[in-house]
Amino acid sequence: MSASAISAIRPTISLWSAVSPYGIGRDAFIEGIGSQPDPAVQLDQDRWHAAEDHACLVPGFEIRDVLGKKGTRSMDRVSALAVTASGELLRNAPVEGDGRDIGLVLGTTTGSVQSMMDFTRTSMTAEHPFYVDPAVIPNIVLNCAASQCAIWHQLRGPNTTVAGGRGSTLLGLGYAARLLASGRASKVLCGAAEEFSGARSWLDRHTRGADAGDVVLGEGSAMLLIEPGDRRDRPPMAQILAVESMVYLDGDVTTTLRKCVDRALRNAKVKASEVWAALPSALPGLAGEQERALLSGMFDSSALTRVPDVGRLGDTSAATSAFQIVSLLAVAERTSGAAGNAAVVTTVDRDGTVACAVLRLLVHCPPKIGLSGALRGKAEK
Repeated sequence: MSASAISAIRPTISLWSAVSPYGIGRDAFIEGIGSQPDPAVQLDQDRWHAAEDHACLVPGFEIRDVLGKKGTRSMDRVSALAVTASGELLRNAPVEGDGRDIGLVLGTTTGSVQSMMDFTRTSMTAEHPFYVDPAVIPNIVLNCAASQCAIWHQLRGPNTTVAGGRGSTLLGLGYAARLLASGRASKVLCGAAEEFSGARSWLDRHTRGADAGDVVLGEGSAMLLIEPGDRRDRPPMAQILAVESMVYLDGDVTTTLRKCVDRALRNAKVKASEVWAALPSALPGLAGEQERALLSGMFDSSALTRVPDVGRLGDTSAATSAFQIVSLLAVAERTSGAAGNAAVVTTVDRDGTVACAVLRLLVHCPPKIGLSGALRGKAEK
C-alpha cells in the first residue's frame, strides 16, 4: 500500500471486537490480557484427535450454542468464529440501509483444514467418490468464512479473502484502504480468523521447523472497523499511517524485515525514537527470535513491553496480526497518555512473508478506567 494512497484518505480504526481464548467479546479480551497470561487448556482427545495435548481454545465455543441452530448444521468452526466476531463488532456499529457500502476483508491461512481433510477422506472411503455431503462443499472453499459473514450480517459490499498467513490482517488493512480510496465502500470490516482442529494440529506438527520446539496452537477471530478519517461515524481509535510487506527468500529475516520497517516508518513520517509500542508476532522458532531481536535493537526497550505478547494466545496463525492490533488498542484505551503516540506492528511468516503497519494512536483513556496494576505499570513506563 503506497504512502500516498494511505495519506489521501487517512483511514482510521474506529471499533474492534475479539473472539479469543479469553472468551467472546471485548470485555473478555481486555480482562484476559490483563490477568490471564496462559489460557491453554488440556484437550479432550476423544473429540480433537490432535497431535498435542494442550491448545488455547475459545472457551465454551459450541457453534449451535453460540449462533443457534438455524443455518449452522454444516457450518465449520473458522466460519463460526468469523461470524461471531463480526457480529460482535456490528453490535456497536449496526448495518444501515441495504449494506451495499460496507466491505469485508477477512484474512486466513488456508480456510478450514479440517473441512478439507474430512471432505477428501469421505470421497476416498465412501462407496463412491461422489458420495459426499453437498452441504459441506462450501466449507472447503477459501472464501467460505467471509461469505458466511456477509450472508449472516447482510453485508453486500466488496467481499474479499486475503490468504496471507500471519500477516493477513496487515495485508488486509492495505486492501481495505484501497476500497475506501476508490469509493467502493464507505466502511470496511477487516480482520482474520483461525480455527483449532485435529487436522490443523497434525499439519502444523509435520510442517514446522525443528527450531520451533513445542508449540501450543490457538484459535479465534478479531475484527476492526476501518473508516475514512474525514467521513467516520464515531471517534477514531487509531490512524493507519503506513502498511508495507516484503518477501524473504533465503531465510534472512532480519535484513528483509528491517527494510520493511524502515520503509513503513519513512512513509509514515515517524522516527524510530517516536515509537511508543512495538509488537512482534511471536512466530515460534528462529525467525520469530530474529524478529524480536530486530525490534529490540530498533526501538526503546519499553516499547516491546507495553503490550502483552500475542504469543500468550498460542500460535493463532492467520489471526495473529489481528490479535496484535486489538491488544494494542485494548491497552491504549486504558492507558493515560497513549493518544498521539505511534505504534509498530510486525509479522513474520515461515512461508517467507514479512509485513509492517505503523499506526497513530488516537483513543483517549476514559476517566476511572484502567488496566490491572501489573499491566498498567508496563504500559506507562
